[in-house]
Amino acid sequence: MNKFVRVLPLVVALAACGAEQPAAPTAAAPKPAPADQPAQPAPPQSAGDLFAAKLDQVLAGDWRSPENKARDQYRHPKQTLEFFGIKSGDTVVEITPGGGGWYTEVLAPLLKGSGTYYAAIAQDAASDYTRKNNEKYRAKLQEKPAQYGEVKLVEFDPKAPAFGAPGSADVVLTFRNVHNWTEDGSAAPMFKAFFEALKPGGTLGVVDHRAAAGADLEKIKESGYLPQDYVIKLATDAGFKLVDQSEINANPKDTKDYEKGVWTLPPTLALKEQDRDKYLAIGESDRMTLKFVKPQGDAIFQGGDKRQN
Repeated sequence: MNKFVRVLPLVVALAACGAEQPAAPTAAAPKPAPADQPAQPAPPQSAGDLFAAKLDQVLAGDWRSPENKARDQYRHPKQTLEFFGIKSGDTVVEITPGGGGWYTEVLAPLLKGSGTYYAAIAQDAASDYTRKNNEKYRAKLQEKPAQYGEVKLVEFDPKAPAFGAPGSADVVLTFRNVHNWTEDGSAAPMFKAFFEALKPGGTLGVVDHRAAAGADLEKIKESGYLPQDYVIKLATDAGFKLVDQSEINANPKDTKDYEKGVWTLPPTLALKEQDRDKYLAIGESDRMTLKFVKPQGDAIFQGGDKRQN
């Protein structure tokens, strides 16, 4: 009896060992990694962004002469054109770009296919200097048709200037010319012709050598420098409104008191080797950069529209 009692727990324990045990829980299968999300598409560039990028490409273009590129530090073409608000699709008239066509190297390829660039040159009969300058300019255009093939030439009579159909231009630009017109007495008619050429709301951009504050025009006009208030008056007398002015092309090193006037400084260096390093250290002239607009109110003369804007 006592033996049976002692053996029974052992039998029960052995039977329990033979019973089916519950399976151990299996580890959960890893979740599949999420599929790569498609990259967010870059926002489309605006027309303004594309035009700005084109300007950068143009300024780096290998058709631009090394000498002209070296002057970017003084003439600041990118900032200057942006200040004047040049945009894709504009009709731009540059007044007397000169035989070297410094800004033609920029404006012609910039506006090719995305605007219209007119180069306004004085008629050859104006002088031998003008004729030779024009010949040089025309030859430049023919040398690189890929960049200059769409340039439109407008010849004008300096005594009665006109720059295409009235109200046809979005922008008129003149770089370092006003001092020449002041000396020969044609400045006022030129500004009136700019006004006629522009659409209402159109922009006139002027860059020229700036005289010292308070300078007397009659005493300094042969130096190439002009009082800024005189240039502003030329424009406002012609009907323009001054909307902005910039120090983009300023040069505080320019003392404006040289023997050969502004031509003492580079790029002309009229004194040749005399104090050359001194004038190279000063750099090019101090320049005013002025932005004018033809008032929108002139639209009342276009298409019979009687509304005043």
